[in-house]
Amino acid sequence: MTIKEAILQSLSDLKSLTISNQVCKHIIKNNYYDFGDAKTPPATVSALLGDFIRNGDSRVKRVKGKNGTFSYYLTKNEPEIGIEVLTQIEPTVKRINKQNSYAERDLHLLLSTYLKSNNVYSKTIFHEQSKNSRDNHQKWIHPDLVGISFLNLQSKASQTLLKAVNRADIFKITSYEVKKEINTDYELKKTFFQAVSNSSWANYGYLVAFEIADSLNEEMERLNQSFGIGIIELKHNPYESKILFPSKYKELDFKTIDKLCKINSDFEKFIIQTEKLLTANEKYTESTEKELDGFCDDYFKNDSEIEKYCKEKNIPNE
Repeated sequence: MTIKEAILQSLSDLKSLTISNQVCKHIIKNNYYDFGDAKTPPATVSALLGDFIRNGDSRVKRVKGKNGTFSYYLTKNEPEIGIEVLTQIEPTVKRINKQNSYAERDLHLLLSTYLKSNNVYSKTIFHEQSKNSRDNHQKWIHPDLVGISFLNLQSKASQTLLKAVNRADIFKITSYEVKKEINTDYELKKTFFQAVSNSSWANYGYLVAFEIADSLNEEMERLNQSFGIGIIELKHNPYESKILFPSKYKELDFKTIDKLCKINSDFEKFIIQTEKLLTANEKYTESTEKELDGFCDDYFKNDSEIEKYCKEKNIPNE
């Protein structure tokens, strides 16, 4: 076994965030590699771990703690390490103070406009209005927005048949996690796994961001393939927004939906409005659809409204 193979095997065994000294001790303890007369095995392991990162070896990743110490892990172990562990260490990032910066929720109106143009009804879910809203763990339960789309069948016969066979097939519910910007690998992982958690109940889940660093494309693709969460790049002109990576379909988790209904009235009302439309008598469908549309988030009717809003909210025009 080579020294690099010993490092990879040790990271595979440990299945956690691990500093270089711990990797070195594990190698020696398990006799994975004979360092011989080498005076500084820890320094050798540390340098080679750094080489994995510098050379872009996708098998190994690292995070930087506030004290500047790097912790390493195998990419394939990411799901086992867990969301809480991967996001507990936040690097110190110097940021430019943006005067009069817009708020994250200012983006919701742009997103709802984009979704409406794709025949998706969307509603902002205010987690601070939930029961026990001060519980930080609940922030990883609520989506920022929830959306629903309906299968548009023109034939009354086909509509009747589909409803009779499986009502769930005529609609799809999507969860959206919205962020202003994602600039670093750490930010990507933190926001991505938040989207994973917040969309566990939905048919589809998306992470939506207004600014995304180009250097993160490869990692976004890997996370998308591993966990199925899609990524949307939101634009100043919402009609120019695009899906960078599509979400993968999954069945609804009704237990979690029930939990969300119990703790958040906005979410409960959204589900009730959806159920009313799905079960409405044919002659009441149009009025029920208007009721759902009125309950959901507003959206822009023309480009002039968009330009005025973005200017007022200081949302940059890329």
